[in-house]
Amino acid sequence: MRAVQGMRAVITGHGQALPPAMSQRELWDGFFRAHYGDARVARKVWEHSGISTRRGVVDPTKEDISGWGTRARMQRFVEEALPLGHEAVGKALAASGLDPAEVGLFAVVSCTGYATPGLDILLARDLGMGDDTQRLHIGHMGCYAALPGLGAVSDFVVARQKPAVLLCVELTSLHVQPSTASTRSGEPLPEDLQQMVAHALFSDAAAAVVLEPATTGAPPGLEVVDAVARTDVSTADHMTWDVTDLGFAMGLSPRVPDVLAVHARPVVEELLSRNGLTLGDVEGWAVHPGGRRIVEVVGEALGLTPAQTAASYAVLDEVGNCSSSTVLLVLERLHGAVGEYVVAMAFGPGLTLCATLLRRC
Repeated sequence: MRAVQGMRAVITGHGQALPPAMSQRELWDGFFRAHYGDARVARKVWEHSGISTRRGVVDPTKEDISGWGTRARMQRFVEEALPLGHEAVGKALAASGLDPAEVGLFAVVSCTGYATPGLDILLARDLGMGDDTQRLHIGHMGCYAALPGLGAVSDFVVARQKPAVLLCVELTSLHVQPSTASTRSGEPLPEDLQQMVAHALFSDAAAAVVLEPATTGAPPGLEVVDAVARTDVSTADHMTWDVTDLGFAMGLSPRVPDVLAVHARPVVEELLSRNGLTLGDVEGWAVHPGGRRIVEVVGEALGLTPAQTAASYAVLDEVGNCSSSTVLLVLERLHGAVGEYVVAMAFGPGLTLCATLLRRC
C-alpha cells in the first residue's frame, strides 16, 4: 500500500464503457418516426436535440422492447450492465495503478435497473475485490446521483484512509415506452411530449472513478474539496421517473431549464465563496448536459465562455444524456486539460441541483 501523506480524497483514475453507437437520425427514421406517427412535434424534438450519436444496449431499429414488462427489462439490465461495469471499473483501476483487492469501498449508482444480489456484489466478485470490501448502492436519484455518490465515497476515503471506487451505470435504452393514441393522432398530450423528449435525449453508459488518499507516488488527480446541493421542492413534479408495468417512464417538464437558470448561480457562488473563491477562479466546468437548452441556460447564468461549456456539448453530441454517468464522462474529458479548479454540476428530480468543487493536485 502507498504511504499516506494527507487527509484528502483524490480522483486518480477514470474509466468508461459504452455500448454500440446509434445514429440519432437513424433512430428517428428507423423507429421513432413510425412510433410517433411521424408527428411534427416529435420530429422537431429530434432535430433540435443537439445529439448526433447515442449509445444503447438495445437498438430499437433492430429490437422493439416497448411492450416488454418490467421483469424482462430488469433481467436484461443485469445481463448488459455487468460487462459494461466490469470494463469501466477495470479501466479506472488500471489508470490509478491499484489492485482490486485494495479497494475499501465500492459504490454503484443507477436509476435504470435493480437486482438482488446487486451489481455491487456481482461486480466486486468478478473484479476480484476482497470479501471485506464495503459496498454502497445509490438508486433512483437520477441524473445528479454521481455527485452525492462522489461525496459519500470521498468521505469514506478521508475517514478510513482507504481507496474507493464509484461506478455509475445507466441503461436508459431498456425503458422505451409504447406509443400512445394521442401521439398517433398527431395531437400529443403534455405527458406524451415529455416522453418524446426523453426518448430523444437519453443514452447508455458506464463510467467509473477511483478515489484515493493523497499518497507518495500516487498519480496526480482532482481533489474533492467541497459540495453543495439545492432542492426546489416546489418544482418536484417537473422531473419524475416512475416505475410502471412497462419499465420506467420519464416525466420531464419544459420548465426545467427555467428553474435551473434561477438557482445555478446562487448555488455555485455559495460553493465557491465558502472556499474563498469566485467564478473567475474556476477554469474547468463539467456541466451535466441534460439537454442542449440546459447547458445554454446554466452557461448564461454563470457567464461561461464557449470553451468552458465545450466538453459538455461534445459529450451530449457524441454520446447523449446518460443520466448519472454523464457528468463523469465530462469530467474525464477535462482531466489534465484545465487549470487548478473545476466545478462539476448535475441536475435531477426534486428538482435538485448539485455542485462539487475539485482542485488539481
